[in-house]
Amino acid sequence: MSGVASAQGRRRVRPLNRGWRYGGPVDRLPPGYTQPEYDDSAFEPVAIPHTNVRLPWHSFDDREYQFISVYRNRFTVPDVLRDRRLFVDFDGVMTASTVWLNGHRLGEYRGGYTPFSFELTPHVRWGGENVLAVEVDSRERPDTPPFGGRIDYLTFGGIYRDVRLRAVPEPFIENVFARPGDVLSERPRLEVRCFVEGQGGWAGLALEAELCDGDRALRRAAVDLGALGAHATGQPVIVALEDLGPIERWDIDHPKLYRVIVRLRRGEEVLDAYVVRTGFREARFTPQGFFLNGRHIKLRGLNRHQTFPYVGQAMPARVQRRDAEILKRELKCNIVRTSHYPQSPHFLDACDELGLLVFEEIPGWQHIGDQEWKELACRNVAEMIRRDWNHPSIILWGVRINESRDDHDFYTRTNAIAHALDDSRQTGGVRNFYDSELLEDVFTMNDFNPERLRPPNHPLYLNTEFCGHMYPTKHVDNVERVQEHVRRHAHIHNQIAGDVRYAGGIGWCAFDYNTHADFGSGDRVCYHGVADVFRISKPAAGFYRSQCDPSEELVLEPAFHWAIGDQSEGGGPRPLIICSNCEHLKLYVGGELRAELDPDREHFGHLPHPPFVTDRLRGVWGRAWQDLRIEGYLGGQKVISRTLSAAGVDRQLHAEPDDRELIGDGSDATRLVLRVTDEYGNPRPFATGAIALALEGPGELIGENPLALFGGVGAVWIRAQEQPGIIRVRARHPVLGEQVVEIRVTPAPDESWR
Repeated sequence: MSGVASAQGRRRVRPLNRGWRYGGPVDRLPPGYTQPEYDDSAFEPVAIPHTNVRLPWHSFDDREYQFISVYRNRFTVPDVLRDRRLFVDFDGVMTASTVWLNGHRLGEYRGGYTPFSFELTPHVRWGGENVLAVEVDSRERPDTPPFGGRIDYLTFGGIYRDVRLRAVPEPFIENVFARPGDVLSERPRLEVRCFVEGQGGWAGLALEAELCDGDRALRRAAVDLGALGAHATGQPVIVALEDLGPIERWDIDHPKLYRVIVRLRRGEEVLDAYVVRTGFREARFTPQGFFLNGRHIKLRGLNRHQTFPYVGQAMPARVQRRDAEILKRELKCNIVRTSHYPQSPHFLDACDELGLLVFEEIPGWQHIGDQEWKELACRNVAEMIRRDWNHPSIILWGVRINESRDDHDFYTRTNAIAHALDDSRQTGGVRNFYDSELLEDVFTMNDFNPERLRPPNHPLYLNTEFCGHMYPTKHVDNVERVQEHVRRHAHIHNQIAGDVRYAGGIGWCAFDYNTHADFGSGDRVCYHGVADVFRISKPAAGFYRSQCDPSEELVLEPAFHWAIGDQSEGGGPRPLIICSNCEHLKLYVGGELRAELDPDREHFGHLPHPPFVTDRLRGVWGRAWQDLRIEGYLGGQKVISRTLSAAGVDRQLHAEPDDRELIGDGSDATRLVLRVTDEYGNPRPFATGAIALALEGPGELIGENPLALFGGVGAVWIRAQEQPGIIRVRARHPVLGEQVVEIRVTPAPDESWR
């Protein structure tokens, strides 16, 4: 088959992220704010994703975002769509949402992490103006997971994920689960489970499924719906694609993705079409560890919170995807846990494309509520799985409230829901006590013992948190603490790597995150990450980076800064730690060879690339303090070198954007990292200075201005406005001068009906 047939049919989807007006708190507004005639001219024009209030990156009061606000949008629906059903789809609103169309209350949805829809059809003004109003309750409501107890993270507020209008025919395709089978055989297959909704019967209708590699159709099959008899609501129609022949498997090193197009036909006419991506892979936890496509892989990863400085969770696709890139390409993880809730679809899409495995779990933290609360949690299980079952990166469903006590009936039910919806994946449920009842497939355990994890007590065992709150670390901490942070992560991963009973370990955590006053360091931040809230690496990140193969990237990361008071006989940590994937290191002080090092296999012998540890730089007290040069060798050849300055002077200001081009849709954004370094580009962890920022062009600054550096680093985000042009940002340090960054903004795609 050479080409792919039309994939749209009569379905039309329009993004609804632009054109919103925002007001709140509602107790300060005149009544009637949900009615179409209400004067919202004084409301703030906003684009989605949107946070209900911008905050400092730390030291704020979390009650500031806990209020009720309202969003309003005026849109038209072409009269030509009058024969369709119209829905509004929300990917995520924190925390509870009540929706009105043209003054008609459509209903309330409770929950901030899972998608929901309302049908607009009965109240649409076809061809005329419609007014959609969304009342958003961002308070921590005890009737809705994860609330009711105390949680160690913040939820923020607003419509923080995408919104769409969706016009579909009657009947229509509601969802598709493309389930690969027999992946390791010579005759792989694809079972396409199609969910069809609507009235009018199935006579004369057929479902067709097509597997595509890019624009090339590989296999097609169809099912006559009329021959199946009455339609059972909620039950899938299965279209089987058999004997697919040579299929490329999805793997962490080769994340091959295919498209599946499902069409609802009446004869030759395509009524509706639904497109998903899938990957052919087999992922299994066994008593011998985790296997992907029959290959044993020791899982090495980190937990991720989806929150960001200043705007909480309200970051667009580019920024969400960037986190996956950091985890995979910079931190060299092969797995991430979405603690403690379903996360952005854009993040998961990037995990699929990058080959980053995912353990995804339902919202919650230690607390289990009443029966109504449990019903919502069970709904969360179903909504999470039905949203994400086509992501090949997801290898485990988390069907238990993180670190909650046992509840036999509740967790029997959540586990059963998961298996009924998706019989291709195993389940886990994260606990923090050893004698917990196991109802899921994999015993997933948070174990924070700093020196030695408890031995696995079940055949399928995955460590899901370690380190973290037991050893929070900042850029500004002394070298001794920073190095101990590195050592603890390396030590636990070494233990896990040396015991086949552990499928792997997922450290706590990737990035520092905002939290309640009950937790953290007293400034609404938990400094538990191997990178900070801005995603800027701490030395512990160097350990994770160093575990990749040298063919992927050469890594040489000292876990210290070069200062006489920290490395001398007079005090400071000894020995010193260097994380690298080289075979041998040479250390020169002032050009004089002072040490030759091999990896510390005595203490870290199970790791692919043990850290290098030395105390051979003693004895410098009283001598001239000179630069340290570290050279890395493979096969006897020098392959990498790094020099640390002895001057003790802040020399350079760096302003580094993640992207040089944005889309002018009012929401696209990129991070701008600001850092002070020595003359060789190494961080100066005690550097200070308020960076004054000036922006010209079609963009806005998300962050503090001036930005006071913390540990010599900081970041803001640059958000594009709704027109093309050049954004020019000037960053001025009080001593180190100015850096200028330019970012091009391209025209946004048309968001009209298509």
